Amino acid sequence: MQRAIPVRVALRLRDAEPAGITTLAHDLGLSRTSIENALAQLSTHDLVVGELGAPRGSGRPARQYRFRSDIGLVAGVDIGVHSIRVVVADLAGRTVAIHGATGVDTAEDPSSQLDAVTACLHETLDRLAPTQLRALGVSLPGIVDPTGRLLASVIFPAWVGFDLAEKLGHDFGCPVVIDNGVRLATVAEHHLGAGRGFDDMLYLSVGTRVAAGLIIGGEPRRGAHDVAGDIGRTAFRGLDQRTGQIRWHSAASAKEVFALARQGDRSALAELERFIEELAHGLAGVAMAIDPAIVVVGGGMSLAKEELLDPLRRRLAEHIGPTVTLPVIASRLGEQAAVHGALVAAFRDCAAHIYSVGDLPPPTIIPAN
Repeated sequence: MQRAIPVRVALRLRDAEPAGITTLAHDLGLSRTSIENALAQLSTHDLVVGELGAPRGSGRPARQYRFRSDIGLVAGVDIGVHSIRVVVADLAGRTVAIHGATGVDTAEDPSSQLDAVTACLHETLDRLAPTQLRALGVSLPGIVDPTGRLLASVIFPAWVGFDLAEKLGHDFGCPVVIDNGVRLATVAEHHLGAGRGFDDMLYLSVGTRVAAGLIIGGEPRRGAHDVAGDIGRTAFRGLDQRTGQIRWHSAASAKEVFALARQGDRSALAELERFIEELAHGLAGVAMAIDPAIVVVGGGMSLAKEELLDPLRRRLAEHIGPTVTLPVIASRLGEQAAVHGALVAAFRDCAAHIYSVGDLPPPTIIPAN
């Protein structure tokens, strides 16, 4: 469907260099009158500003119009068990701040622990020039319904049913989008990470728990019951049924198991081999059902190339057979995936509020240097 003319002009100026009316008319295939009317409408919302360009010859320089990315901010927040991450971008998607807090216990009573979240976000915003926060995206661990309410979480049981969107929306005066952390990490990897350019992608998070996220036809999939990708309990026998965490026997953590395996410890090597076999078996079932173009592996274990990624590729190839070549690559965003996914979701779901003139698609997020 053809976008409204003001939206098309705003997109052109947001995602490219400033331009004059003649250039805009040429680029968009529109009349000068249509461009002038669109610019007038965008100007009423302070989204564009016209400035005289450099003089050329003896004539008056043409006015150049640029997108005003500095008039508002959009933020993403990732709430973990012991950490909070915040990323803030301007209206063109350029990252202007990244901040975080560790050593917090966010899993307890949400009404009191929410203070740590709001304090971290306020601290981040206070470092920037006074500008309106126009939308906020939030990542939470657990099953989140389309309204943003947490339905179930083994990590944050006290947060189930708590109206976080209403509370944060009241505190910051903007719309709030809330979703599952793995789903948002999937969105981020698809939008600006290792899965960019692929319409069908499977994101596998392997850390203390195992979960997956799906991109099908370029869109994230929730499923009929908001649990698409929740493969941990069905794919692995070695999970703690209460916490959903991977249970290791040869050591206390995956990091220690990997270290022992590198030293040639037989118990660790055998346990790691069993884990990778189960992981490949579960992944193969999902992969053959949705036929993704690529698998992106994130989570705390994704950096273990020799211990995890290389053998996982081999085992997965054995399970799916020789007719399908399925690349398995490490996450590009790492531990920053979920918070950037929250930022993308805020741009995506709150575009009309952010830009005032219509539903502009999310900008390409430009990470901080």
